[in-house]
Amino acid sequence: MPIAGAFSTGCHLKMLVFIIVFLAIFTQTLAGFGLALVSMPLLVPLLGIQVAAPLVALVAVTAESVLLFRYRAHLTIAPVWRLVLASIFGVPLGVIGLSHLDEDLVVMALGIVVTGYALYALLEFHLPAVEMPRWAYGFGFFAGVLGGAYNTAGPPVVIYGACRRWEPGTFKGNLQGFFLVNSIAIIVSHGVNQNFTPEVWGYFLVVLPAIALGLLGGFYLERHISAVRFRQGVLGLLLILGLQLLFL
Repeated sequence: MPIAGAFSTGCHLKMLVFIIVFLAIFTQTLAGFGLALVSMPLLVPLLGIQVAAPLVALVAVTAESVLLFRYRAHLTIAPVWRLVLASIFGVPLGVIGLSHLDEDLVVMALGIVVTGYALYALLEFHLPAVEMPRWAYGFGFFAGVLGGAYNTAGPPVVIYGACRRWEPGTFKGNLQGFFLVNSIAIIVSHGVNQNFTPEVWGYFLVVLPAIALGLLGGFYLERHISAVRFRQGVLGLLLILGLQLLFL
């Protein structure tokens, strides 16, 4: 449930949401992932899952349109289309589950996803190579379910890309291409389920400048910040946020 108290109302709440979205976009721009993994654990306690999920979906499709344009030269369609196709079937299941399952259970599951991915990435497991592209259907479907429920489609796709041994540039371009199409499917599913309330649109208007600032800041600093160290810092933050959702 959203947290209560005077500090979380009115302008103070909008300011917190603005800062969270800025940090999430900044992280996505520099690391190539993390928009939903950073924003959802922070926004859910403030706004509740029913507001946070459609809001982050709107933020994601806006930012990823810009990121895909920037990294369009690295996008290759062949490795991505199977992921996208399967995810389209998974997204509606995630959105429906969001509306019908107990919110405490949904938040706990989000904590498991965030914590699990952070541990996987921090421990740097050497995953076996996946030679057959048909594996993309399974990874894509699972990504769609997670995307529909929490906007966290990234972990299965990141793991698949690692197993396929994508080069760094291709990795970033392919991720943004997948995320954009997946986010559009999520937007459609939220629209069908009438989740875009006036409250959601109000917060989206508030965070539009945060999206722009996060993108500009990330583009400027990506040549001056160690990507490896930044990534490790983000993963450490994700681990803390995931554990917070599980135990607090």
